Amino acid sequence: MLTRADTYDEVCRLMSWQIPERFNMGVDVCDKHARSRPDAVALIVEDEDGQTVEYTFRALQQLSNRLANVLVGSGLERGDRVGILMSQSVEAAVSHIAAWKAGLISIPLFTLFGEDALEFRLADSGARALITDAVNLPKVEAIRPQLPALDLVLAVGADRRGDTARSADFWSAVDAARDTFAPVDTAAEEPGLIIYTSGTTGNPKGALHAHRSLLGHLPAVEFFNDLFPEPGDRMWTPADWAWIGGLMNVLMSSWHHGVTVVAHRARKFDPEAALALMARHGIRNTFMPPTALRLLRQAEPAIARYGCGLRTLTCAGEPMGAELLAWSREFLGITPNEYYGQTECNLVVANCARLMPVKPGSMGRPVPGHDVRVIDDDGQPLPASTVGQIAVRRPDPVMMLEYWRNPEATRAKFTGDWLRTGDEGHTDEDGYVWFLGRDDDVITSAGYRIGPGEIEDCLGKHPAVALAAVVGVPDALRTEVVKAFILPRPGTDVTPALETEIRDYVKTRLSPHEYPRIIEFVEDLPMTATGKIKRKELRHGGSTTPVA
Repeated sequence: MLTRADTYDEVCRLMSWQIPERFNMGVDVCDKHARSRPDAVALIVEDEDGQTVEYTFRALQQLSNRLANVLVGSGLERGDRVGILMSQSVEAAVSHIAAWKAGLISIPLFTLFGEDALEFRLADSGARALITDAVNLPKVEAIRPQLPALDLVLAVGADRRGDTARSADFWSAVDAARDTFAPVDTAAEEPGLIIYTSGTTGNPKGALHAHRSLLGHLPAVEFFNDLFPEPGDRMWTPADWAWIGGLMNVLMSSWHHGVTVVAHRARKFDPEAALALMARHGIRNTFMPPTALRLLRQAEPAIARYGCGLRTLTCAGEPMGAELLAWSREFLGITPNEYYGQTECNLVVANCARLMPVKPGSMGRPVPGHDVRVIDDDGQPLPASTVGQIAVRRPDPVMMLEYWRNPEATRAKFTGDWLRTGDEGHTDEDGYVWFLGRDDDVITSAGYRIGPGEIEDCLGKHPAVALAAVVGVPDALRTEVVKAFILPRPGTDVTPALETEIRDYVKTRLSPHEYPRIIEFVEDLPMTATGKIKRKELRHGGSTTPVA
């Protein structure tokens, strides 16, 4: 999508969107390559034991054709939703491709989600099918009675569990299906993907994206990967494909260009193992949240042992900072390109060290093709050095269609033609964008964007909790950690054991990355006249009375 040039201004001048009327993401990332270069390696999967399997584009086409036949043969119709509850794997990748080719809408789901988090997303979306694995299947079976729309569950390894009465085995179903399938002729504006946001007040919202969203990602991916791709490029990220960063920024954008992707999702990020993996597979391009990069910094002897063959390193999800930038230049021999976006409108600001100076602390400049400004409350662009809200003008190919079945929230997201990101910032005289903070309480922890509303709702279900308020507090490693202020029910015995019980309660029902690492029991919480919790006061040490 980007025309190669020598300067940022020249690239902006030459940039033009080329969005066809008909476009299908599944065909674009898979079938077009299966026709032109069928034996090219698309995916290398390395499991936790170090065993690897390679898949060509032709193999992915056949597998996705088989799965598309299974989905359509099970009664799913154009526009139906399919949840995909798996980590980095060939099954996860094939599931998205198959859904898109069948005219269905895929929903990536994080494998660490607990029952409550999964139930809300599957019920809200009205998902008719779910694809998962044997490890996550028990969670699905536990909530399935509350999901009347969920007709089909395919699970990798279901046959090994000896329980296929309600859930079919993924590979048995795929292997029995035909390997030919005529993809649905979708419009570029047709919905293809729902990714749930981190809710700030209440439950998360489903950002509904059209097939053209993939094309909307490309200028930024090419930009912050220093004019990606180049011969020999090979991509890997420790970020889960359940999030827009791993799925669209890395996997699907790489496959648009026919670049090989390595899939390996460890249970926990290990910096030395990551370095060994990148060396083993000749990784040239990676996206790492700054928290992962900070952990990498703690493994400097391993860097010397394995070396660094990266051509590009990108960071997002939280501010990287000048110190981490300087360290990367010194010890990795590379300048990380920081970038910015959100689930609703991804990848609109970025750095490109090949075309412009990287200013420590800045997110970069607007990606060519996107109109990004800092605006006031009335939607008027503000001059340089004036603080306001970062916003993106519509229409924009990477922008969501709407919040799923939530017209009120969709309307509230815009001021005129400006999509308000909810992030405060300012620009400088050179057009660089500087992030200052959220105006809506989202917590950024280890690269995850966490909404307090969902956690507070979960805490409120615990029998010892009368009321809870959740905020982010600074943390040297994770940027922020979740802190919960809890008003206990009368007669509750506040003990360290209760703290542990509450942490585990959230960890198992929502996700391990959302549980409160810090808990403070209080006798009161600061409230507005209308009964809303004043989280800003809590973040800044506002008045609360600890439980005696």
